[in-house]
Amino acid sequence: MSQKENVPLVGILMGSDSDLSVMEEAFKALDAFEVSYEVRILSAHRSPEATSAYAQSAADRGIRVLIAGAGWAAHLAGVLAADTVLPVIGVPIDSSPLQGMDSLLATVQMPPGIPVATMAIGKGGARNAALFAVQILALQDPALADKLRAQKRKMADEVVFDKNRKLEEFLAARKPGTMGR
Repeated sequence: MSQKENVPLVGILMGSDSDLSVMEEAFKALDAFEVSYEVRILSAHRSPEATSAYAQSAADRGIRVLIAGAGWAAHLAGVLAADTVLPVIGVPIDSSPLQGMDSLLATVQMPPGIPVATMAIGKGGARNAALFAVQILALQDPALADKLRAQKRKMADEVVFDKNRKLEEFLAARKPGTMGR
């Protein structure tokens, strides 16, 4: 299923609107693969009933993967995982005085039986959460798997060709024997 069919396959949830600038990276990654998604603000602490209802109804609405971004105590991913059989991917957000370490620990330290895949803190984690969701969806979608392979080839080419060309240009422009001084 693609973005064009307008059936959301991924649910992206945030604990607060202040998390939007981080979670926008997930939107961009899903858009690049034309994977449809829906976005909601729900809180494990301030709206627990609505959060639970969302998790319980997601699969029936066609959602196949949930991504939860939250800071501070970051229990959103765990609450979702407790109320669904869908894969849940947690994105710790660095919004607290502990710079996201509290969020990371709350997301990664789930009790046995309530798994949450945990990504890195911040924007990189949000992007990787979306890419992981695409990988999960690609298990049942060969065209999506082909897009992932093409994306990986593009990244490899950027390193092997573009980055090394820039390195060679840099090295050619400097004086011999000055590296590391």
